[in-house]
Amino acid sequence: MLRKKSVFNILFDLDGTLTDPASGITGSIQYALKKLGKPVPAADELLWCIGPPLLGSFIKMLGTDSGKAETALSFYRERYSAEGKFKNKIYTGIPETLQGLIEQDFNLFVATSKPQVFANEILVHFNLLHFFRGVYGSEFDGALVDKGELIAYILKKETISAKNTIMVGDRSYDILGAKKHGIYSVGVSYGYGTKEELIGSGADYIIDFPEEIMGVVKNSRQDRTR
Repeated sequence: MLRKKSVFNILFDLDGTLTDPASGITGSIQYALKKLGKPVPAADELLWCIGPPLLGSFIKMLGTDSGKAETALSFYRERYSAEGKFKNKIYTGIPETLQGLIEQDFNLFVATSKPQVFANEILVHFNLLHFFRGVYGSEFDGALVDKGELIAYILKKETISAKNTIMVGDRSYDILGAKKHGIYSVGVSYGYGTKEELIGSGADYIIDFPEEIMGVVKNSRQDRTR
């Protein structure tokens, strides 16, 4: 429960928002496609896959045969769970920003379409877990992979109000998921979504550096308590 009406809850996407996962994700996709005997694009041609649910991305690459896409996802997880998840790096300024938000009494949560097991392991590995009151992600069976459904689950599970919550993410899926619940959204341009994508999906704010999050959420706190 919120300790006081003015305290905000901030939901953070993981990939492309807290950490840059490009090498681990694209390498694991390449591994899966190679195992299937399919053409293997260069890593920079697979950056569009960072953010959306991966099953959908594999369907786009492999066609409408969901069986092949599910097999590809299985191969992907084989590589990603073994080594890909740690081929990752924290964006400059993220630890300092999270610490500053904690000191200002913001409650922080992770809301990612990535399987929750992987999200926890990544946050532990990079010493970020202690910043968050809760880490929420999808299940291996596909449950909660939709960002709107995930946000609804977090709001209910944590008994927090949408009007006191902000979503921070780098792709349209984060922004649209927030809008389903009337949540303010902050699009980060340093991730893998373009400014055009973020604007088009209706982001309330767009920032270019992690350090700007503090100013945006402070302004939003004032807006909602007037």
